[in-house]
Amino acid sequence: MFKGSKKLVLALCLMLVASLFLTACGGGTAQDPDVEEPGENVEAGALQVGIVLSTGGKGDKSFNDAAIEGLERAKRELGIQYRDIEPREMAQDEESLRFLAEQGMDLVIGVGFLMEESLRTVALEYPDVKFALIDAVVDEPNVASLVFKEHEGSFLAGALAALMTESDNVGFIGGMRIPLIEKFEIGYIHGVEYINETEGKNVNVLSAYVGTTGDAFNDPTTAKELTLSQISRGADIIYHASGGSGQGVFEAAYENGKYAIGVDSNQNWMYPGTIMASMLKRVDVAVFDTVKAVQDGTYEAGLTVFGVEDRGISLTDLEKVDELEKFGVEDDADDIARMQELKDSIPTDVKNKIEEITNKIISGEIVVREE
Repeated sequence: MFKGSKKLVLALCLMLVASLFLTACGGGTAQDPDVEEPGENVEAGALQVGIVLSTGGKGDKSFNDAAIEGLERAKRELGIQYRDIEPREMAQDEESLRFLAEQGMDLVIGVGFLMEESLRTVALEYPDVKFALIDAVVDEPNVASLVFKEHEGSFLAGALAALMTESDNVGFIGGMRIPLIEKFEIGYIHGVEYINETEGKNVNVLSAYVGTTGDAFNDPTTAKELTLSQISRGADIIYHASGGSGQGVFEAAYENGKYAIGVDSNQNWMYPGTIMASMLKRVDVAVFDTVKAVQDGTYEAGLTVFGVEDRGISLTDLEKVDELEKFGVEDDADDIARMQELKDSIPTDVKNKIEEITNKIISGEIVVREE
């Protein structure tokens, strides 16, 4: 009886340790109703995908949510199962990726440039596991690097802002000053300059960055303060590339009767009538296509670039409102009316100009600066 009791205690202790580890990683426990355990509600032999989310985690209504949207589509259409992990801090990225690799996942996805070194380390440790990395490049034979021409979409955002501003001052709020986010700023400024040159305007761009660490992408308070500063200096349209910090940009614009431009996902519904458009970065498409390639046996390591030409980058529709249910929220007649009213306020010649610019980027007539 005594030996049996000791074994029971040992078993319980091991279960507790495992539970604590999973909880620290932020996913895969019974406490998280959004994460299914292997074999739960899926067919036997379903493709297993693991994903480690970036700063801000699920619910950022931006980059991470777009990645999850791609996995949800793969779950519906391909019958895959996925497990997500939300590290509480960057130091947990490597152990989270390693944990998923150890579970025998068919594909392990890292979200965001901040995961570059962690994913490289783990990919080298597990050469037989397939990996994908969004927004950075790891040149290893088992890593698919998925990157975007953010500068092209930001050019379109800058052109729209320059065409629509009434104060001749527009703003840009970036998360962290690094080459990737600077691509957004550079493209945005180039788009404004293009309109200045071709339309005889003199629009000024005000720029600011939220912080110097990964937390800059989840700090709406500071983003709001920076946006208010730009508004006080005359900015009437502000574009952001700051992840979850963008909530502060939207709040400041809404409270002061100004406009904003969203990023990564369709964020127009977050403040109906305030967000003029969003620069779509189709992370969901990149994730879905990569999962499908693994399932089809056509997965290839290496670099894949998504831009305006293949519709991996674009602005949201300037003519009509997409159904809110696509964004995980219920349709609301008043919200839809406010969003449509804002779209209707965009002159036809402005919409035509944005379409013309889009076609010129596709044809190569316009080559957008990225540095």
